[in-house]
Amino acid sequence: MSAYPSKRTLSFALLLAMAAAFGMAWASAPASAADAGSTSARAYVPGQVLVQYAEGQTPQAIPVPEGTNVEALADAIEGNPAIESATPNYIARTSGWLPNDPGLNPPKRGPAGNWQTRQWNFLPCLSLCSGGASVARQSRGGMNVIRGWQRLRKARRAGARGIRIAVLDTGIAYRSLGKQFRRNPDLAPRTFLPGYDFVERDRIPLDLNGHGTHIASTIAQATDNRRGLTGIAYGARVIPVRVMDGNGFGTTLNIIRGIRWAAKRGARVINMSLNFACGESIPALDDALRYANGQGAVLVGSAGNIGSQACPSLPATSPRVISVGGSTESGCVADYSFKSNQIDVTAPGGGTARPDCPFSSANRPIFQVAMVSRIPRWYGIERSWSGTSMAAAHVSAAAAAVVASGVLRNGRVNPSTVRQRLKATARLPEFAAGQPDSGFGAGIVDLGLALNPKFAAR
Repeated sequence: MSAYPSKRTLSFALLLAMAAAFGMAWASAPASAADAGSTSARAYVPGQVLVQYAEGQTPQAIPVPEGTNVEALADAIEGNPAIESATPNYIARTSGWLPNDPGLNPPKRGPAGNWQTRQWNFLPCLSLCSGGASVARQSRGGMNVIRGWQRLRKARRAGARGIRIAVLDTGIAYRSLGKQFRRNPDLAPRTFLPGYDFVERDRIPLDLNGHGTHIASTIAQATDNRRGLTGIAYGARVIPVRVMDGNGFGTTLNIIRGIRWAAKRGARVINMSLNFACGESIPALDDALRYANGQGAVLVGSAGNIGSQACPSLPATSPRVISVGGSTESGCVADYSFKSNQIDVTAPGGGTARPDCPFSSANRPIFQVAMVSRIPRWYGIERSWSGTSMAAAHVSAAAAAVVASGVLRNGRVNPSTVRQRLKATARLPEFAAGQPDSGFGAGIVDLGLALNPKFAAR
């Protein structure tokens, strides 16, 4: 040992000298592609070699330059008699379940679990929010869906199994029909219950716009099927209700009819990613919302987007509806989302953060396998959808998960208690504390915490 430096002074240069002394051509192999986000069993922290000097001693993590073939270097120095062992700093993970979806356009196959590279909105915040260190995939703007999935599986209600969610929108690409309509290949036919088209007055509410299909995909895209991306409440049953036309417009009458129709068919959650003009008062709409609420439906509405309207509006602003604002990958309020005390909660909507956001990020959109260029025969991972519509879809799926999980026991599962659970467990960033009109409302929905039976709201 005396011929070699102590573990406190060991450096990358000395590692190279050790490797050279044993004639190991460690640099000849290509650099490993493994990284902290890999789902491979051999994933490791990039840029570190873990060196142990003697059995029973705590090893030292030696930093090495980017691009170094860590595995080859570790193999090279392990032959040195002064070294007990040398390995990459491998990453383990809990035995909790993760979907195997590859994050590629169907039918392409790819690395299992690679959906995490795109769906930042489903990741936990981990060390970005609570300090410490983490090598797992994480996002400051994520909704902690992974932990929520695990809790639902433990409750034997995987993906909010069996909960009925009505999507009032432009329709959904849930089936093929003739030459014009093709089913979204990452939406499972078994997910869908009979729906209705209040625009065309028929029982085939197919999508001519793409908006409704994207919403439904965030809620219930097929998951763990080795294809495409994932959906939050992938075990739920979706009721497609078309109330908006191919241009994204819908009448009050059709929307009211859709709300009542969905409630009569047992919808436990009704998603309304749509808005009326700022300041409108529509008593008949409020009556329909009151009826659906009385039937036990959790009502979720997008608060609306700056640019298309001047303030949060109906149906989101009804006291019976969970009003949802949009947040970004950076964990800030999006530039299209209102800073208003009429927001109940926020959820990932994607896009660009407001200029006062203290954090930087790529600010990506909400990725889903969805309709490309509004053509109902063409599907791929879409990059064009951001907004409070997308945020509302996250909250609808979260509400279904709360209902399914059993976390609200003793008959206390109703629209009011679900709403309060989501608000009580939401994550409010420190920089927004004490600001009722911050635009966050109670905060970003945290599905993992909402489904934690040990959490008791204060």
